[in-house]
Amino acid sequence: MILLPNCELAVHTVEKIGGTSISNTSAVLENVLVGGRQGSALYNRLFVVSAYSGMTDRLLEHKKTGKPGVYALFAGARSRSAWVEAIAEAHREMRRLNAEIFGGSSERQDADEFVNDRIEGVRGCLLNLQRISSYGYFRLEESLNAVREILAAQGEAHSAHNTVLLLKKLGVEAIFVDITGWRDETEMSLDARIGTALSEIDLGKQLPIVTGYSRCPSGLVRLYGRGYAEVTFARIAALTGAKEAIIHKEFHLSTADPKIVGIDRVRTVGHTNYDVANQLSNLELEAIHPAASKELRRANIPLRVKNTFDPRSDGTIITRDYISDTPRAEMVAGLRGVHALELFDPNMVGVNDYDADMLKTLKCYDVRVVTKASNANSITHYLAATPEAIAPLVEALQENFPTAAVATRTVGIVSVIGSALNPQNLTASAAQALADAYIEVLGVHQLMRNVDLIFIVDELRLDDAIRALHGALIEDSRLSSCSSAFR
Repeated sequence: MILLPNCELAVHTVEKIGGTSISNTSAVLENVLVGGRQGSALYNRLFVVSAYSGMTDRLLEHKKTGKPGVYALFAGARSRSAWVEAIAEAHREMRRLNAEIFGGSSERQDADEFVNDRIEGVRGCLLNLQRISSYGYFRLEESLNAVREILAAQGEAHSAHNTVLLLKKLGVEAIFVDITGWRDETEMSLDARIGTALSEIDLGKQLPIVTGYSRCPSGLVRLYGRGYAEVTFARIAALTGAKEAIIHKEFHLSTADPKIVGIDRVRTVGHTNYDVANQLSNLELEAIHPAASKELRRANIPLRVKNTFDPRSDGTIITRDYISDTPRAEMVAGLRGVHALELFDPNMVGVNDYDADMLKTLKCYDVRVVTKASNANSITHYLAATPEAIAPLVEALQENFPTAAVATRTVGIVSVIGSALNPQNLTASAAQALADAYIEVLGVHQLMRNVDLIFIVDELRLDDAIRALHGALIEDSRLSSCSSAFR
């Protein structure tokens, strides 16, 4: 644990500002960073910031569509001009944001000089790598992980530096804490880098703004993907003994996706536990990265999820030991584009390691198991994967299990989630709600822990299933204890 100067344990908060929130400068200043705070009320907080919305997509690749950014174009190495233009475009976008944020003030010049230095440095590094690899003695592939890390770091460095300039302009004693390892030849662990960067900061008098990316030996992006900023945030909270970790997002943690159910029908969850948060991560919903959740859960630090644009709300608090006093459904969530991969083999029965052998094959491909089910002769894995990954996987399974028949189907998963899902009629009520909506149930999964109830449905009916279950289990007061406290 890091002992900060003049700081007692469990006095300060560690807070993360998401990309969409940090992009709305006026809202984040008014609702999160400053607002009506004065004097000492401004401090005993530490902020970790994400890159501005869309910036990491430009630097790496688009998170959802896969559209190549600087990294993807450089790694492809088809054309130098393509990645050079991409990094120039990212540079122009950074300067455009600076102009939008600072206008004609003197801070704009500081902001532009900062990104000029960073982007020119990265550009020179990549050109040198390509030049060296052209001699044939050096393989570019061996440096690609480092390239990905250094590119990712620039988005968070940009937003953190700008945030400090804004706060200083308002008279706040803000400190730019750069843990990206820029031009730092010292190799150190994540904990050591965080500890070194924070060792001289007095939280009672200074407001640290920390880059969401931190350099570490194994590479933060390689280890945690695009959720690296949340891992940095959680590790800082754990290391400094924060009284609470807070994530500021552009939405509330709600009982369902308001875009599907309707903004007037959803409620803020209010209070739940880390087990529930992990179920959401399994469905690829952005509550918190599972590695960050693990850090906070282990350190027994509460996590609060707040809506940046609704500052009057307390948001949702997530704790380790919370269990609802009254059994109820807290959320209904779904995941579309899931590949149900069924392997049927009459020779499976009585073979203890059959499933283990199948998992060995799955591990060789870029797929993630969301859930699975089995009986005497078949095992079905529900996989989050691209369609391109499924065909070679099926081919490998058929080769490795010659007596088996392999079938696939794209389905939707809808999950009813809660800290205490044990009303006697919950499963029957949920199944009846789906039947009343004329939705065919392709599978049902329920475990004894009573934290989630999963239905497999046709992908085209997923949104209908979410609306039906939300209406029956959360909106209907006879089956849900959600009160006005969650509105």
